Amino acid sequence: MTHGYKAGTVCRLKIATLLVALSPELLFLGAGVQLRDNGYDGLLIAINPQVSEDQNLIPNIKEMVTEASFYLFNATKRRVFFRNIKILIPATWKANNYSKVKQESYEKANVIVTASSGAHGGDPYTLQYRGCGKEGKHIYFTPDFLLNDDLTAGYGSRGRVFVHEWAHLRWGVFDEYNNEKPFYINGQNQIEVTRCSSDITGIFVCEKGPCPQENCITSELFQGGCMFLYNSTQTAAASIMFMQSLSSVVEFCNASTHNQEAPNRQNQMCSLRSTWDVISDSTDFHHSSPMNGTELPPPPTFSLVQAGDKVVCLVLDVSSKMAEADRLLRLQQAAELYLMQIVESHTFVGIVGFNSKGEIRAQLHQINSDDDRKLLVSHLPATVSADAETSICSGLKRGFEVAEKLNGKAYGSVLILVTSGHDEHISNCLLTVLSSGSTIHTIALGASADKNLEELAHLTGGLKFFVPDKSTSNSMIDAFSRISLGTGDIFQQCIQLESMGENVQPHHQLKSTVTVDDSMGNDTTFLVTWQTSGPPDIELVEPNGRKYYTHNFTISQALKTARLWIPGTAQPGPWTYALNNTHHSLQSLKVTVTSRASHLAEPPATVEAFVEKDSTSFPHPVMIYANVRKGFYPILKATVTASIESEIEELVTLKLLDDGAGADVIKNDGIYSRYFFSFAVNGRYSLKVHVNHSPSISALGLHSLPGSHAMYVPGYITNGNIQMNVPRKSLGRSEEEQKWGFSRTSSGGSFSVLGVPTGPHPDALPPCRIIDLEAVQVEEEVTLSWTAPGEDFDQGQANSYEIRMSKSLQNIQDDFNNAILVNTSKLNPQPAGTKEIFTFSLKLLINGPEHQPDGETQESHRFLKTHTLCTLQKHTNKNKLTSKLLKVL
Repeated sequence: MTHGYKAGTVCRLKIATLLVALSPELLFLGAGVQLRDNGYDGLLIAINPQVSEDQNLIPNIKEMVTEASFYLFNATKRRVFFRNIKILIPATWKANNYSKVKQESYEKANVIVTASSGAHGGDPYTLQYRGCGKEGKHIYFTPDFLLNDDLTAGYGSRGRVFVHEWAHLRWGVFDEYNNEKPFYINGQNQIEVTRCSSDITGIFVCEKGPCPQENCITSELFQGGCMFLYNSTQTAAASIMFMQSLSSVVEFCNASTHNQEAPNRQNQMCSLRSTWDVISDSTDFHHSSPMNGTELPPPPTFSLVQAGDKVVCLVLDVSSKMAEADRLLRLQQAAELYLMQIVESHTFVGIVGFNSKGEIRAQLHQINSDDDRKLLVSHLPATVSADAETSICSGLKRGFEVAEKLNGKAYGSVLILVTSGHDEHISNCLLTVLSSGSTIHTIALGASADKNLEELAHLTGGLKFFVPDKSTSNSMIDAFSRISLGTGDIFQQCIQLESMGENVQPHHQLKSTVTVDDSMGNDTTFLVTWQTSGPPDIELVEPNGRKYYTHNFTISQALKTARLWIPGTAQPGPWTYALNNTHHSLQSLKVTVTSRASHLAEPPATVEAFVEKDSTSFPHPVMIYANVRKGFYPILKATVTASIESEIEELVTLKLLDDGAGADVIKNDGIYSRYFFSFAVNGRYSLKVHVNHSPSISALGLHSLPGSHAMYVPGYITNGNIQMNVPRKSLGRSEEEQKWGFSRTSSGGSFSVLGVPTGPHPDALPPCRIIDLEAVQVEEEVTLSWTAPGEDFDQGQANSYEIRMSKSLQNIQDDFNNAILVNTSKLNPQPAGTKEIFTFSLKLLINGPEHQPDGETQESHRFLKTHTLCTLQKHTNKNKLTSKLLKVL
């Protein structure tokens, strides 16, 4: 599908070409990890501010990555190594002549070092939210893993673990072990251990010591208390994605060593392909060749950087176009909220306005009190100019001047650029933007905003937002609420609990409830905004029944805002608000609720919304994600709804799911996903996600972390003796009653779509791939279960299923159409997302035309090995599922 994104990347390609021509080295600033001449540059490792300073942590990180570089170089057959690494030191650590950050921030890090809590919280893991062959989000290490040498007995050396996790992150391969299914029946009807390769040896161990494998099974079930311990001395060279801790393991599984029968996630997600096959097909390998000679690459070089004073400059469009559709008013309302509530204390803030020229409205001023915040609000633009022209570069130039006032450089500063204008000369300042060391977040207002605007954010690692010209859209406030300073300190960040807007008829009301949970409540603010006339009649009720009215709010008639700040810690529970339109005309009323963490004992629940790609071409869908968690823990059973707005069409809502089907890769990992393809027009779209969690027993993923993990080996067989490793440390968590549930809202930024037909859309979308097929065999019957796909990806209803089976895995892969067809005449596809259950008899296979192995009779089948493959058809019967699904019984 790569070709489908061509149109969305043409501008980016032109800008990249221009930068290469002018200054090649600047292209890699803010661009993330890049592979050049076989070496990775730009790898960023960030340490969370809550991690205590330890003199051994930095040396251990350096040692880990250095070892990983050489191990990776050999494992990839002299293809790649780590060249340049940056380590982001938290501002909470004492200064030690570290370099000053430029565009590095905690949120942009590839590797995060953060303290954990909970069962097996020390496990290194990688958050993978996309499919096979696609990059993950972050690698996570804990200080305990990096400092406690006792753990290396179970994990292997830290460098080897790093390579295991890097393969998850960079190349989108998955684990080749399965703790939930450690054994299976192989093609010869023998008990086999889930491993890769099958050449790795060991013995079955029962509760009292070694035992023959027969003692580990009764009938068709595996005995509890049985495990398989591996020999500490091996000859097998693969595989790193199975057990990197073995000294003999120096390779990824390839076509000759890969175990296709093993019920592991690599086989499930990558259609039985080996990890080396997937890695070899990556962009990294397509653009590099093995290094010549026999010498090893140089060891990595490390740069230690630390953030200094926090600096923000608002760069605001004041051209005449800002008078359209109440753009200036909505900008004023959002900027006031940002200055009064969102931006953290002790931050230096400046303000710039621009049309055809830039003008400094406020030099940097440090926020230490509410008076400082109010002073900055007074410098916000109150009127638009008569000048319709916009020079974005002029505004940015003045913004850099403001940011440089503090320390002579704009390094580490944040610019928030808001504009509705077009600038043909935006490319003139790209080199200045890149060399500034500043991160630029862009907010595009209306359809007229420059099409190249998002490139400024892309090149500096900033966020991109779009605000449609709709009176009910709260996207401007949502954008400002999403922007943080990138420190990673969730306890200091302002979190959005509620954001909604509605046109309210005369003498009608907008009424709803927002939940303030126990982890939130400090610095809580209710903001009401309107566009015309005076304020609505406001009634806000606390959980204990106390009421607030309009006169309790601070009213700004000029900005058309009403703000109520709750002193101390807001009472946990449901807060109900009602906004009554007492005027004789329709009012566009909007509500925003923000708060901060109430204590440091545990992190609050958070939601991060994002899309897989920020541009697409019809008919290719956009993948929408929402990462919902509480610290390390994924939050399960939440109601997560995405709201998508374009410039013209009505708001579209879409329920996101964490069910391991359709767009969702892994069930119960706290990442809720969905395909979005209901494109009405070309242009920009804005995304917002709402999360609601009902009061219940804690629905945290308490016993395992999300994502992919390096295996911790419980013990080995050494010289015939059992040697157990230290059990993994379990910090444990008791399930607590969640009395109030919680509410969260977050902007997911913007994306753009091209190629949308003006007339009826062709039916060009296939059903989504089935990835959660399960099978249970009872005697001669097999029951299959899976999540129903839709006619179009994960929506609608497919027309039919086609299921075939075979004794030979290879045969059914290579010649599906000649495998035995299962009668599915009574199997009618259910609506997408429904759990399908289908039972059929194996007699057809046992007595069917496929050849029986010599000497094998039906009676000798203690376990019947069957391979089932399923495809499905669209309602139109024109398209079949493009990727086939295999299930081993």
